[in-house]
Amino acid sequence: MTTFADSLLRLRNAFLSGKSRPVEFRINQLNFLIRLLQENEAALLNVLYMDLHKSRFEAMIAEIGFVRNEAIYTLNNIKSWIEPEMVEKSFVTKLDNCFIQKEPYGLTLIIASWSHPVQLVLMPLIGAIAAGNCVVLKPSEVTANTAALLGKLIPKYLDHDCFAVFNGGPVETRKLLQFKFDYIFYTGSSAVGKVIMKAAAEHLTPVTLELGGKNPCYIDQSCNLESTAHRLTWGRFFNSGQSCVAPDYILCTKEVQEQLVPAIGQCLHSFYGKEPKESPDYGRIVNDNHFKRLQKLLSSGGVAIGGESDDQDRYIAPTVLVDVKESDPVMQEEIFGPILPIIIISCMEEAIGFINRRQKPLALYVYATNNKVVNEMLEKTSSGGFCSNDNLVQMTLNTLPFGGIGFSGLGMYHGKFSFDTFSHRRACVLKSSGMEKINSTRYPPYNDHKLSWLLWATDVKKRDCNCRLL
Repeated sequence: MTTFADSLLRLRNAFLSGKSRPVEFRINQLNFLIRLLQENEAALLNVLYMDLHKSRFEAMIAEIGFVRNEAIYTLNNIKSWIEPEMVEKSFVTKLDNCFIQKEPYGLTLIIASWSHPVQLVLMPLIGAIAAGNCVVLKPSEVTANTAALLGKLIPKYLDHDCFAVFNGGPVETRKLLQFKFDYIFYTGSSAVGKVIMKAAAEHLTPVTLELGGKNPCYIDQSCNLESTAHRLTWGRFFNSGQSCVAPDYILCTKEVQEQLVPAIGQCLHSFYGKEPKESPDYGRIVNDNHFKRLQKLLSSGGVAIGGESDDQDRYIAPTVLVDVKESDPVMQEEIFGPILPIIIISCMEEAIGFINRRQKPLALYVYATNNKVVNEMLEKTSSGGFCSNDNLVQMTLNTLPFGGIGFSGLGMYHGKFSFDTFSHRRACVLKSSGMEKINSTRYPPYNDHKLSWLLWATDVKKRDCNCRLL
C-alpha cells in the first residue's frame, strides 16, 4: 500500500524534474479538468445531492459551472500571466534586464471545506496548475460521497506524477501536515485555520487561509424593500445557509424589521412553497453534528419565521429570529445554516460601531438606495469583500479577489489572483559583465566623489502629486 511519504516523494520528484512547469503541460491539465467536469456532470450532481441535498440548479451555478468558467478564464489568460513582468529601472540599471519572474512554489497542499465540496477543491487547484505546481488535494471527509468520487476521478484525468488526492479525516490531515510542503491552501473554520498555520510554521511554509466569520448585513430605511427581501432571502437560504459568504445576521431599526420580516416570509413562500421541506430546491444540513449545533441556536431570541426541524431528515426550516441580543448563542459563532437573526439598532452609526467592535468579516452587505449610506458603510468598515443591494455575487466575478482579512482569512484567490497566490514572484536582474569602470564607483576605497555620484545616480525624484505639505 502506498504511504503518504511515497506519494509525496513521487510528486516532489516530478516537480524537481520540471514536468509541471511547461505551459503546454499546464494547458493540457486544465483541459483535462474541464473534460472531467463535462464527462462526469451527472455523477457529480448525484453525490452533491447525496451529501447536501443540493439541487441541480444550485450545484450547476455554484459548483460545476462555476469551476468550469474559472478553468476556461484561466486557459484564456495563462500565456499572458506567465510572461515576465518588466519593472521601472533606475539610472544605474538602465542597461540591465530587470523583471519579475513568476515561478511555482513546488509541492502544494490544498485542504478543502465541505460547504461547496467540488468548488472548494477544484477552484484553488486551477490556480495551482496554472502556476506550474504539483498538488496534493485533501477533500473534506464531511461530504464523503463527493470526496470519494473526486478521489476516483482526479487520478483518472490529471497526471498521476503531479497530482494526488488523499481522503480521510482529521487524523489523516494531521499526518499530512507533518510533512513539508512549499505552500498550503486551506478553506474552513478559523479554529482549524490556526492549527494549519501552526503546522505550516514548523516548516516556514507560506499559507493562504480562506476562513469565515459572521457576515453583517445592514438594511437601511432607504432600501428597496421588495428587491432587498428577494435577494437577502435567496442569499441566506442558498445551500441551506451553508455558505461562508452568506449574510449571517441583520442590523436594522425596529421600523425596518416590521416591514422586512413579512416580506421575507412572502419570499420564502414564493421560493419554496408552503412546506419548504417538500421543495426540491431546498437543501439539508450536512451531518448530525451540524444539525444538533444549529438546533441549539434556534433558542436565541424569538422565532418570527420557521423554527421547525426534523432530525431524521436533517431538515431545519428557513428561520428568522427576532429580539436577538448580542450575547445570545446565535451571535457567538458563524451560523452556517438556514437561520437569520435580526439585531435592532437605532441608526447607521450604531450599526457601524457594532460591526467594528467585532472580528473583521469575510463579507459585508448593505441595502440602501441612498448612496451616501452605501459609501459611508464602505469607508468606515473593513471586510474581505463588500456588496451593496445584493449578496454572494461579489465572489462570482473572477476579476475580483476573493478572501478574508484578519480572523476571516489570509490571502486571496479566483482568476489571476489564484495564479498569483500559487506563484513566487522572483526578482531578477540580468547584468552585463562589462562596463566595470562605472561599477567601480561602488568599490572601496570610498570617497566623497564616489558617494556623490552614486547618490545622484540612484536618487528617486519626487513627482508632483498636487498635494500641499502641512
